[in-house]
Formats: sequence, C-alpha cells, structure tokens
Amino acid sequence: MSQTSPNSSSIDNEYFRPQYQHESFAGELVGNPYYDDLTLALSMANAADKVTSARFGALDLHVEDKPDHTPVTDADRATERALRNVIAENRPGDSVYGEELGKAESTGRRWILDPIDGTKNFVRGVPVWATLIGLEVNHELVVGVVSSPFLHNRWFAVRDGGAYMGMDIDHASRIHVSNVNELKHASMSLSSLSGWKERGDRDKLIELTDNLWRLRGFGDFWQYMLVAQGAIDIAAEPELDLYDMAALVPIVTEAGGQFTDLEGNPGPWGGCGLATNGQLHAKVLEYLR
Repeated sequence: MSQTSPNSSSIDNEYFRPQYQHESFAGELVGNPYYDDLTLALSMANAADKVTSARFGALDLHVEDKPDHTPVTDADRATERALRNVIAENRPGDSVYGEELGKAESTGRRWILDPIDGTKNFVRGVPVWATLIGLEVNHELVVGVVSSPFLHNRWFAVRDGGAYMGMDIDHASRIHVSNVNELKHASMSLSSLSGWKERGDRDKLIELTDNLWRLRGFGDFWQYMLVAQGAIDIAAEPELDLYDMAALVPIVTEAGGQFTDLEGNPGPWGGCGLATNGQLHAKVLEYLR
C-alpha cells in the first residue's frame, strides 16, 4: 500500500512548495559587512568549477587512498590549490583549513574548504559532488558557498543576508526551509548506515525513520541543500569533519533551518551533523541523542 503523499489536502497548510524565480539581490546585499567576502567566495567557486569540471570523467584521473581509507584525486588537490591561490592573493592575512593541503588554526578569519565533497561519486562518475567554501570570523560561520557544476546549481548565504540558490548574486532565488511540523509528514535523507552502527545509534535511527513519511539517500552536501531549499526536511550524518559542514551551516540557518551536532550543540564543531527545518529539530533529537 502506498503512503499518503504530503501533497494531500489534509496537510496543505504545512507542506512547503518551493518556487524559484531568478533575480538580482545585489542591491539588497551590498550593505552587508560580509558582502565582499561573499563575492570573493563566489569567484572562488568559479575557479573551482573550472578545475573540477575539466577533470570529471577524465581517463587519466589519478586516485589514491588516504590513511582514513577515503579516496583523493589529483582533482581534489588541484582544486584546493586553486582556492588557496585566490585567498592568498585577496586575503593574505586569512588562515585556511582545507581537507587536502593543511588544517590551519584560525587567525580570527579562516576559510574552510572541501575541494570536492563527494569524491567517491566523482571517482565513479556520479555527478553529485560539489566544492564547499566557508568563511569563519571569530568562530562564527558568516559565508557559505556550495557549487555543484554537474547538478548545474549553486547555493550560497551570508550572515544576516539570507540564503540563495543560483550561480551568482545577480541570478539567484531566495530559498527557505519547509513548514512541515510533524514527523509523519517529514522527508529525511542519509548518506549511509555504517557510521550509525559504529556510533551505536543505528537502532535509534531506524526507529526514527519508521516514523517518517519518506526516507531517501541523497547524501553528502546535497541533502543539506535540499533541506535549505525546502525540498526535504531532515538530513543527518554521524561522522563529519569541519570542512564537510562549515559551508553548509550558513546556508541552512539563513534559510530558516537549524544545524547542530547530534547532541543539539549549534554549528559544525561536534564531528557530526543534523540539519532540519527547525520545527522538527527537537523531535528528531529525541530519537538520536
């Protein structure tokens, strides 16, 4: 028997239907104190897209196993190098925390980079991967850019300036999380189940998913962006690094959502992540804490 769709009239008042119409937000954002950083981050994404797009599907792509048994390619390193070059030229006093080429402590301003989030997809030819660019200022995430050229999409946000989907400030749509407020009407995405087993929480997770409307595995950055744009309502992962989350946090929160670790502590500092539309956050934590 098929489950009831949240398009049914019984919950029309709480089911959010995203509407996208690209327009310019430059006039609205130009006064934001991090406007210049946002425009720089978007230009960094352009530089990254050139590298990643050229290497995706390349027959001579070089792949190695890192000590944690995750893959790294020549494209990962080349992309991070390109991003670091832009930072060195434009923000020479800022520190950089990157997945492949060094994790510096913050100097007050720190760029947090994942050159290719979804490297396993990248290696196998699955077009769901992205470059993640976050800016941390005084331990607060103030800018986030997620660029996925083979999904033909980009998401970005700036502190107190909203969250957007589009290639740049002049061609974007404002995005917002859903209004779903009951788990039985909620859609959730996961990356895998293995990490939950290692954490000892897989049974709790399965109990949660048994009480949802829908479960899918979009994975990696994409599930968090789908939360931010209101297409799904919950995304969670039990094992993450700072570079996996830093760019995501401003986008989810500026879209009206909530991003914490699995204990409910705000931000990307806990080594794991839970993003929701906010209305469902406490209910999800009741299962996963």
